[in-house]
Amino acid sequence: RALGAGPVKRFFRVGLPMARPAIAAATAIVMMETVSDFGAVSFFSVQTLTTGIFSTWLEGGNRGGAAQIASVVLIAVLVLVGLEKKSRGQVRFYHLSRQHRAVVPLVLPGWRGWLAGALCAVPLAVGFLLPVGVFLSHALDASGLWSDPGLMRALVNTLFVGGAAAVMTVVAALFMVYGVRMTGRRLPVLLLPVTTIGYAAPGAVLGVGILFPLSGLDHMIANAVEAATGRDIGLILTGTAFAVIFAYFVRFFAIAQGAIDAAFGRVTPSLAFAARSLGEGPGGTLRRVYLPLIRGSLGTALLLVFVDSVKELPATLLLRPFNFNTLATRVYEKASLEQISQAAPAALMVIAVGLVAVLMLRRRETH
Repeated sequence: RALGAGPVKRFFRVGLPMARPAIAAATAIVMMETVSDFGAVSFFSVQTLTTGIFSTWLEGGNRGGAAQIASVVLIAVLVLVGLEKKSRGQVRFYHLSRQHRAVVPLVLPGWRGWLAGALCAVPLAVGFLLPVGVFLSHALDASGLWSDPGLMRALVNTLFVGGAAAVMTVVAALFMVYGVRMTGRRLPVLLLPVTTIGYAAPGAVLGVGILFPLSGLDHMIANAVEAATGRDIGLILTGTAFAVIFAYFVRFFAIAQGAIDAAFGRVTPSLAFAARSLGEGPGGTLRRVYLPLIRGSLGTALLLVFVDSVKELPATLLLRPFNFNTLATRVYEKASLEQISQAAPAALMVIAVGLVAVLMLRRRETH
């Protein structure tokens, strides 16, 4: 501004070049989510690689072909992840003076402010208010659907698998992050990010990758038990909700690991050193020093994993047992049959879970 640059020139000469790495990273993330999506593209009959996995396997009965398509999708996602990491690694922040001042928002006067507000309201209106309004209209027209036994079973199943996956994921991430920090060795630190690949992989790819080995292990266990006892216990891994919970665990481990690792990083190491000098072992240090300090972050991780588990569709469709529905699969099934009124209650429940999570996280940030 001191050199006479106007708003447009400042945007193209200063703001846009500075934001280029962030824009590239955001573009890669959006592309990954688009590649991973199944529900929307399937509903609108758009043929993608993700829908190809389902049609090749479930309709064509070709498991090998589905695995090949899944491999192509996984390679594409890994390339996008690499681009996102590279873009994010180029970001640097500098202070030009010793005094750091917070950025003061610029108030746009007159029609500029109204235009900016309207543009920011478009995603909210199109992505939230309009769909919720449509679902509310259908749900109010058929109020008796709220007491449908199928809806209640889907709700119970969702709470069960989502809650179990959230608890299992957070507990495992807690011990893994703490163990890596306690060892202090370079190899575990380098291998820890590998555990987050599941979050980048699409749910359909993850479902294929989990079902093949898990099905073989399941049959081995069933045959061994039958040979030893003469009893057929059935498929206890793929024939129950275990496979779904395990898929959620692998898929969303990165969320819990990231939140817990950041929480550990905010605790000064001197507290752990003091506890160890007073005779506390690793378990006592975790229980009496770290857990009270990171309790809020554990709750946040638990909530985030639960919400993402409630919304997960592709992996659930591939791995669920017979006659096992969650809210997400019920919405998909009813929408596929053009029964929007019957899909509305389950869809509103999924939205409500997400809203409650956002409000709780917002409240935690402000307190």
